[in-house]
Amino acid sequence: MSNEKTIKSALISVFSKDGLEPIVKKLNEQGVTIYSTGGTQKFINDLGVDVVPVEEITSYPSILGGRVKTLHPKVFGGILNRQNHDGDVAELAAFEIPQIDVVIVDLYPFEKTVASGASEQDIIEKIDIGGISLIRAAAKNYADVICVSSVDDYAEFLDLISENNGAISEENRKRFAGKAFNISSHYDTAIFNYFNKNHDEAALKISETKGKVLRYGENPHQRGFFFGNFDELFTKLHGKELSYNNLLDVDAAVNLMTEFKNDAPTFAILKHNNACGLAQRDTLHQAYIDALAGDPVSAFGGVLISNTEIDVATAEEIHKLFCEVVIAPSFSAEALTILQGKKNRIILVLHDIELPNMNVRSCLNGVLLQDRNNITDTIEGLTNVTNPTPNDSELEDLIFASKICKHTKSNTIVLAKNKQLCASGTGQTSRVDALEQAIHKANSFNFDLKGAAMASDAFFPFPDCVEIAKNAGVTAVIQPGGSIKDQLSIDYCNENNLAMVFTGTRHFKH
Repeated sequence: MSNEKTIKSALISVFSKDGLEPIVKKLNEQGVTIYSTGGTQKFINDLGVDVVPVEEITSYPSILGGRVKTLHPKVFGGILNRQNHDGDVAELAAFEIPQIDVVIVDLYPFEKTVASGASEQDIIEKIDIGGISLIRAAAKNYADVICVSSVDDYAEFLDLISENNGAISEENRKRFAGKAFNISSHYDTAIFNYFNKNHDEAALKISETKGKVLRYGENPHQRGFFFGNFDELFTKLHGKELSYNNLLDVDAAVNLMTEFKNDAPTFAILKHNNACGLAQRDTLHQAYIDALAGDPVSAFGGVLISNTEIDVATAEEIHKLFCEVVIAPSFSAEALTILQGKKNRIILVLHDIELPNMNVRSCLNGVLLQDRNNITDTIEGLTNVTNPTPNDSELEDLIFASKICKHTKSNTIVLAKNKQLCASGTGQTSRVDALEQAIHKANSFNFDLKGAAMASDAFFPFPDCVEIAKNAGVTAVIQPGGSIKDQLSIDYCNENNLAMVFTGTRHFKH
């Protein structure tokens, strides 16, 4: 191994002592001089190992309530000096600065403190200054120093010093430097995002350290990765590994079901990011049966999601269908046993946490960032624009349809009746095409559209859509309004006894 350096001295100053003991004992066994501070110094002493307090190097005590301990030229000089540089070596001797060969430091748990709901004062105190500086200095000078910046690397570091009696190659020192800068950059990103949580600065900083290599991307010839804390959102109970496409469908399913989180039992079936079946009923079993009826063909290989616990009766029906993923807040024990009957079927428990408030996607040679679409249309927010007004049942179906429409690819039209998705036209270049696709699909599965509600994600520039809808049996329409030709559609509805309401909110989804 090239350009080995044998460790003769170490600076150890960590917040978490987990896993540190065997390293300290091995370094002591190899005759390494150990420098330390505060709680870490006491921890090492309690192991019966000699340790030199940093104060003996700096001639300064820890001050400002521990805010300043290691920030001193004698510490950073010992880390940053170049051992092959005659001037640096001479200065170390002149100023009595000890050489430091390894720095073992972790950082205050800033992200955990924020997540705990702690006070701002407590959060600010968890912004590490000395630790982050030590990490950057040691990583920068990897030519002479090895930086161990995470408890996750303790086992590997222990193996390195054990295998070669404390000698570390430059290759390994540089590799650990990369790990250290990963830690420091992630830490700084978390701090910035805390201060910029209202996005006062038009800046985008994303850092995810928990990356997972997927089997492949959208297609087998594409690589795929997932960066994020999947386990924070789900508990995976069963099945194969999720693919890139699975994850996209799961994301669409979870976002859609947030619209029905506190509603009566609701079941949705998604395919290629769009709902192909959705129903709300008094029982989950019936909700599933009616969701499947929306499009039993597309449901094959789909992603299924419920807003409530999946029971035995529902599981028995689901088990008859080939599906990739089943998601619910919980599963009864017997229902879980039934669903686990297919070894590859992915079963996920959805945790009750908030989804990110910003949406990010790649675009050209950069990224697009936008607020999450947090507006859900409500009955109270509707404006009646026609002489006929929707009755109570129609109002419920209009809101039901609008929730689905919001999460369906534009251009889209959604047809619903009795809180059941009859059909939708998705991703069409023309709103008329979307409507005709929806009507054709509803008819193909024998839905009676007489009395159905229609939702559109954007306004109608012409009255052709309301005319087609009326002829198909639709009696109530929900749309955002806003076209300079709105009155044409309003006039048609008035003349043909069709109720129409405006929401004032467009729900494009590209």
